[in-house]
Amino acid sequence: MMRLLILAVVVAGAYGCGNPTFSPGVNRVVGGEDVRPHSWPWQISLQYNREGEWRHTCGGTLISQEWVLTAAHCISTGKEYRVALGKHNLIEAEEGAVFMGTADIIVHEKWSLMFLFSSNDIALIKLESPVDLSDTIMPACLPDAGFILPHNEACFVTGWGRIYTGGPIADNLQQALLPVVDFTTCSKPDWWGFMVRDTMVCAGGDGIVSGCNGDSGGPLNCQGSDGSWGVHGIVSFGLGLSCNYLKKPTVFTQVSSYMDWISSVSS
Repeated sequence: MMRLLILAVVVAGAYGCGNPTFSPGVNRVVGGEDVRPHSWPWQISLQYNREGEWRHTCGGTLISQEWVLTAAHCISTGKEYRVALGKHNLIEAEEGAVFMGTADIIVHEKWSLMFLFSSNDIALIKLESPVDLSDTIMPACLPDAGFILPHNEACFVTGWGRIYTGGPIADNLQQALLPVVDFTTCSKPDWWGFMVRDTMVCAGGDGIVSGCNGDSGGPLNCQGSDGSWGVHGIVSFGLGLSCNYLKKPTVFTQVSSYMDWISSVSS
């Protein structure tokens, strides 16, 4: 049974975690589709200031009123960042959207850009003040420590990343179904081999659908038995030359492997 946790000290009121007001259209991002607006209300756009213009660089996940989860490789020293919440279209002004500065950015102490495949690609962003939760802004749930997704679990990657290899980033938030690939399969020599670790989770690999540049830091969304959605992965890496390649699934930081770190940093 998949159980999901929340940071109870900061998630309160009428809004819990992982239960969007506008249910995702998931009847059945590269090979993806526009999402139903605000159906993934924990999805954020991490943006940086370039000569007075804010530009999308990565995704992320709201996990409480104060904290956002993203990838360590999304953070560069010396850049000014802000977090856009409640967004669907990155170009248009949207009612209910909120832009928050950062009070702190904490990159995992064992992360190194020189050793991308050595894991620990995780960071936490503390917002400048707690954000008000609403129908368009609410947190995702977090998994139990050590929880392992089963092979072929139907999860969804979401993001504003490039819509095809070398193409533009998406204006509207995209979603794509990415079935989980277990560690035994993903670590085979003709898959990712030694580059994938047991603190990562793979999803996809059919050569058609995948994450892409600009999706980094965003969530792998998986639904629990109680119907709530949790963030089980953080988009970490894929095949650099192509965003959709057979037997090269998108690789995510496995959130359940870092629950102790998340708790210690955000407490």
